[in-house]
Amino acid sequence: MPVKHNRPTNVRVKRSSAGLGLFAAVRFKKRETIIEYIGKRISSREGDELENNSYIFTVNSKTDIDGSPRWNTARYANHSCRPNCESVIRQGRVFIIAMRNIQPGEELTYDYGKDYFNDFIKPFGCRCIKCAAPNPAKPKPSPKKRKEAISPS
Repeated sequence: MPVKHNRPTNVRVKRSSAGLGLFAAVRFKKRETIIEYIGKRISSREGDELENNSYIFTVNSKTDIDGSPRWNTARYANHSCRPNCESVIRQGRVFIIAMRNIQPGEELTYDYGKDYFNDFIKPFGCRCIKCAAPNPAKPKPSPKKRKEAISPS
């Protein structure tokens, strides 16, 4: 008999700057557990062999979670260079918890880690709110000057 996966009611999947994202439907307090990252438990070797699967979560040196099924609602939490959540491993299970108080409607994000960032995000450019937003403090480049021919003297 197939396992029935209920959608959590404390979060919503909606459009974000990086595609689809996970958003708070309720207020979360700092350190509150928001959602569990779920999926098939596989060996780390199997996880390394899966090509183009950006939903593999390393639990420990021997175990990964393949979070690619759409019923894993936590997979929609995007990377951010300035996250409001973090991932925590408790007794071999992965949870996304609030790093600060979070208001309804805020996108839930966490830092995916250096390896993931370098392999999957950096080559295409980070699209998190921090990186995608224009920085008013950053000076705009001046228009390029045309090269001029040197006149003979």
